[in-house]
Amino acid sequence: MAVEEEGLRVFQSVRIKIGEAKNLPMYPGPNKMRDCYCTVNLDQEEVFRTKIVEKSLCPFYGEDFYCEIPRTFRHLSFYIFDRDVFRRDSIIGKVAIQKEDLQKYHNRDTWFQLQHVDADSEVQGKVHLELRLSEVITDTGVVCHKLATRSEAKKTKVKKKTNNPHFDEVFYFEVTRPSSYNKKSHFDIEDVDEVDKMEIRVDLWNASNLKFGDEFLGELRLPLKFLRQSSSYEAWYFLQPRDNGNKSLKPDDLGSLRLNVVYTEDHVFSSDYYSPLRDLLLKSADVEPVSASAAHILGEVCREKQEAAIPLVRLFLHYGRIVPFISAIANAEVKRTQDPNTIFRGNSLTSKCIDETMKLAGMHYLQVTLKPIIDEICQVHKPCEIDPVKLKDGENLENNRENLRQYVDRIFTVITKSGVSCPTVMCDIFFSLRESAAKRFQGDLDVRYTAVSSFIFLRFFAPAILSPNLFQLTPHHPDPQTSRTLTLISKTIQTLGSLSKSKSASFKESYMAIFYDYFNEQKYADAVKNFLDLISSSGRRDHKSIEQPILLKEGFMIKRAQGRKRFGMKNFKKRWFRLTNHEFTYQKSKGNKGDHPLCSIPIENILAVERLEEESFKMKNMFQVIQPERRVLYIQANNCVEAKDWIDILTKVSQCNKKRLTVYHPSAYLNGHWLCCKATADNTPGCTPCTGGLPANIQLDIDGDRETERIYSLFNLYMSKLEKMQEACGSKSVYDGPEEEEYSTFIIDDPKETYKTLKLIIEGVGTLEQEHAQYKRDKFKKTKYGSQEHPIGDKSFQTYIRQQSEISAHSI
Repeated sequence: MAVEEEGLRVFQSVRIKIGEAKNLPMYPGPNKMRDCYCTVNLDQEEVFRTKIVEKSLCPFYGEDFYCEIPRTFRHLSFYIFDRDVFRRDSIIGKVAIQKEDLQKYHNRDTWFQLQHVDADSEVQGKVHLELRLSEVITDTGVVCHKLATRSEAKKTKVKKKTNNPHFDEVFYFEVTRPSSYNKKSHFDIEDVDEVDKMEIRVDLWNASNLKFGDEFLGELRLPLKFLRQSSSYEAWYFLQPRDNGNKSLKPDDLGSLRLNVVYTEDHVFSSDYYSPLRDLLLKSADVEPVSASAAHILGEVCREKQEAAIPLVRLFLHYGRIVPFISAIANAEVKRTQDPNTIFRGNSLTSKCIDETMKLAGMHYLQVTLKPIIDEICQVHKPCEIDPVKLKDGENLENNRENLRQYVDRIFTVITKSGVSCPTVMCDIFFSLRESAAKRFQGDLDVRYTAVSSFIFLRFFAPAILSPNLFQLTPHHPDPQTSRTLTLISKTIQTLGSLSKSKSASFKESYMAIFYDYFNEQKYADAVKNFLDLISSSGRRDHKSIEQPILLKEGFMIKRAQGRKRFGMKNFKKRWFRLTNHEFTYQKSKGNKGDHPLCSIPIENILAVERLEEESFKMKNMFQVIQPERRVLYIQANNCVEAKDWIDILTKVSQCNKKRLTVYHPSAYLNGHWLCCKATADNTPGCTPCTGGLPANIQLDIDGDRETERIYSLFNLYMSKLEKMQEACGSKSVYDGPEEEEYSTFIIDDPKETYKTLKLIIEGVGTLEQEHAQYKRDKFKKTKYGSQEHPIGDKSFQTYIRQQSEISAHSI
């Protein structure tokens, strides 16, 4: 979801690798060990939680988390919690990274010291104040200054059940010393100039009926000297933590946390701005040679091929050009390959692009084939260790081998019988790989199989089995025993799929070679070849969609009763929701998949899925699922990221419904009227247009303009390499001798054509750079510091002002 600005959309996303913590403080008990987990928070809103690592002061998490950020935020925070024997959670410490500092740690493994956490330091929100300093003459003729403050967020009357209290109250403070001076009730000020030395403090509290007292939410301290320049002053301010002196522990006392954070912010113009660069990229498949194309050049200049592959694949998928593009770069790579045994084994642009395509297009294919067995392995915990050195007490080696053999057999069977379910785009790519390899190495009859198996087994199924959490097959990294079982299965499946001549010899470990003897029958090789033939055959017919339901998303949320019963309270209850490509259901608890749901909504009955205004039930992160006959299911997600994910996936899966609504009510129908438009009839048509349509294909929700913007950013980042590549083209054109070392890293088959493309890329990037610079200048002129969008105290905006001032001064 993008944040809309004038003529521009801003997308924010973050990818986080939570590595490990070390040197956590010992538990103050005989055990000394802790059971810890880590949370990811936008400001103080939790959006992700790792699994609990038990009995450790140096817990290893090894978890990845990615999300699109649907709102503004100031800090990305990580909290380490300890769960005690009574299942109570206590905070050990936190890492808080300001938004403007995220680029400092971009894609680098970094150890952060844990900081102390207390109630006075955990603040968020903003407050609007209007201040006025007035001179008045008292009855005795003394000139007195009075300070009038008008506050919309100050502890006054209690405003209940709201996160956005509106007070609108005025307070007066006498700021000179009157004749009835008393130290307890008045300020000790003799000179009017002393007003400059004073400050006003505003504290915000959450009123509590509990014996522990009110909860501190934040404070604001303002010096009054700025009022000497103006009779009145109003602005928005960020609330700040309370200064309690130096009571916190030393950071070293709390341990540290290893993180890798990649924060991306894309500023996307309207589509016409990107036409020249986009058109240049999309014709890459037709350029001869393909190494002279814009897409191939991007792969050449990027530090890592993966950087280029991600936006390129998404762009080509969006415009239906992925198969010809990958076919072109794969064919070029095959021509450069000398040994059929090393075909597609390197981290080339071709390999990375196919990997990314399989991840995007094949996600639901993995769900159908692997998820049921992976779930069973994670839940049952059968012993499968076959290394005699690692056997636990009481375990039997032969029993473990049999357990592992059964798992491998089942997974192998479900994979080799899943060819009919393989996505068409993957099959078309595999057909192209097969043909290129067979044509290049005509004397090798197996190369047509190994070219395909090197991707489908080695880079798709085997990694998904090894790390199911990275492929959305499990929510978290598996526990050590399960991880070991999956490692052994993955190794065996990878070898079965490789069709190598001497399979047992391919294992370094003797216990793996012994175990593999179970699978040295011809039927396994035949099954692999039949499977590879099916997924890479020419003219593969379009198969009907899979009949069995595909699980798209599930989790706990809170829902409001729909009023299906004539009598009964419309209260809120926590329920387990499941979405498949057939229906949207909820039931009382997580339970088993076969449990009968309390409510089932067929996908064809979902007419719209939209956000619900907070004012409806005074609850955040709510959305509505609108059904026929104006029936509405109101749901509250756990956080803003979860709400966005549910809205997106529900919208995508129901996008093709013929009766989808065009208008809806953004607020609820309560007390006889719609809160949004005040209409009294409950069947009144909506008052607000529904959000824009999304692609019907669940797997490929891609914004082409956003991907082009990302490619522009990469070209701009590596501009010096583009210019170096231009020099290399010139050198190759006029000099046919040994290549200079600094140019040897580039693949340049046709210097003249490559130079032409480079010239067009640099021109297109320069034009977009000018548009971005102009947009920043215009925004700087229009933006008001102290507005609700940019409250005083926003360090990132202060940095922005300083940068823009420097730019303006430099341009003058």
